[in-house]
Amino acid sequence: MAESTSRDVLVRGLRILGRAIREEPRIFTVSVIGSSAFGLLTIGGAYIVGAIVGDVVVPSLEDGRAEVGVLALVAAALLGLSLLKVGAIFGRRLGAGFMQFRLQAAYRRRVTRRYLELPVAWHQRNATGTLLSNANSDVEATWFPIAPMPFAVGTVIMLAGAFVSLFATDWVLALVGAAIFPALFALNVVYSRRMAPRQTRAQALRGEVSAIAHESFDGALVVKTMGREAEETARFATRAADLRDALISVGRLRGVFDPMLETLPSLGTLAVLLVGAWRLQQGAVTVTELVSVAFLFTVLAFPVRAIGWVLAELPRSVAGWERVSRVLSAEGEMPYGATTRGAQGTPATLRFDSVRFGYGGTPVIEDVSFTVEAGKTVALVGHTGSGKSTIASLAVRLVDPSHGTVLLDGTPLPELTAESLAATTALVPQVPFVFDDSVRANVTLDRAGVADEDVWAALRMAQADGFAARLPEGLDTHVGERGATLSGGQRQRLTLSRALAGRPGLLVLDDATSAVDPRVEAAILSSLRSADPPATILVVAYRRATIALADEVVYVEHGRVVATGTHTELLATVAGYADLVTAYEKAEAERERERAYEEVVP
Repeated sequence: MAESTSRDVLVRGLRILGRAIREEPRIFTVSVIGSSAFGLLTIGGAYIVGAIVGDVVVPSLEDGRAEVGVLALVAAALLGLSLLKVGAIFGRRLGAGFMQFRLQAAYRRRVTRRYLELPVAWHQRNATGTLLSNANSDVEATWFPIAPMPFAVGTVIMLAGAFVSLFATDWVLALVGAAIFPALFALNVVYSRRMAPRQTRAQALRGEVSAIAHESFDGALVVKTMGREAEETARFATRAADLRDALISVGRLRGVFDPMLETLPSLGTLAVLLVGAWRLQQGAVTVTELVSVAFLFTVLAFPVRAIGWVLAELPRSVAGWERVSRVLSAEGEMPYGATTRGAQGTPATLRFDSVRFGYGGTPVIEDVSFTVEAGKTVALVGHTGSGKSTIASLAVRLVDPSHGTVLLDGTPLPELTAESLAATTALVPQVPFVFDDSVRANVTLDRAGVADEDVWAALRMAQADGFAARLPEGLDTHVGERGATLSGGQRQRLTLSRALAGRPGLLVLDDATSAVDPRVEAAILSSLRSADPPATILVVAYRRATIALADEVVYVEHGRVVATGTHTELLATVAGYADLVTAYEKAEAERERERAYEEVVP
């Protein structure tokens, strides 16, 4: 079973290398030409050295003198050979490095682009740290064998040339090579098979360590405030120790095989000298031929290792590719249509028509139907878990309904182009996300046509111009990672400004003003309603004052629309709605009665 698995890893690894060659054929060709030239020059250099020793050095030692012209010619030949080999090495390494880094960059872009194409539901099922590992270390591991691959291909060509030369020189010495080089290759294959499971485990653990680290850093506030530093450290240390042990296992195996791979060519050189001395006594070979063959074995030892490098890295490459391809082949991409909405900045009409949606087969909303007329503000009200945020996500097509249709100006959302949908709708979530950049960059997001006056107008509508103007560098002030230098309310208003700067036809606020006081929230909604033209607003609301500002209220219970109407109408006719929106006031009144009772009764 282990042998079969190792063979499978070898086959899959070679397929990955084949993919690399198909994607970058020109660069690979340049690199292989350089590597092949190096190999042929190495073979030629061995015979040149042999000729120098046999035809120049030995006669000079016998005669006791050396001709200066001959020595100069020898030096020129060796210098010329070295310069040619330097050029070949440069071409090989430049091509291999360029090919490797080009593929890594291309696949990082592909993985990142795929992340953006996949729906939110897919991201919710995958840890952020794992996704970071996919785009970084997994892509790097996939194409890591590219660097030695052209060298290995050139080495194969060099070995073929070497065997031809050996048989042309002496068949007995050629048999020594026929025994040593296959043994060296077989040792590399065994090494690769033993390394495969170790590299696969190590690569998987890299992703797990990355996921735990990201989660710990992302939840640093919770960890610190709940006093869980020791527990989080222990959780991370456990996985880090597993990764350490896996990498030690990899290193231990290399420690066993590397000396063997280094020693075998040296043993081959020793065998050639022993057998060659015998053949020299028999007169079967000359000193020149013996030196050439011995030197050839010596210089071939290092290039042959390139084959081992490729084979040793194939398991890691396969493990990385499996994790990368899982992302690239992930299903769930949301296709877009060809319909565009050209009237940017004008209010849009949103309609839900018998919409149903659920997570993992469990329905969250069922048969939801309502309309938000252009330029109107509709409050979406319901108990926690009633499906309000799901409706908000459906409104901007973060997810698609399993049944029914969501329409914008009468057009089903899937029929709109991605660009048109993004320009028409904007969602401001309850938990704001602020980039580690300037205020201006956070609002504009590098969108074309958003000038500074548009930024200030959006900030004014979001009641954020006041604090933005007081910042040390105004719009150029960097707000820190995730807006660390801002308060929660300021972050919410900044993200609202970001949405408003694009002049959306539909603005969806998922409790996006929960961190600001009711006075500021009322001012924001009033500003949005009085805009020219006013945006269509769907707001997930909890506060009674906020709900009262809406033109209409959609009340949701257990994933169904129970009632629609004005706040006053629902307050008078729907008991559940009345209980919900007056719960805060009732709680405050109860606390006041308790305090009064405590003052009267000692």
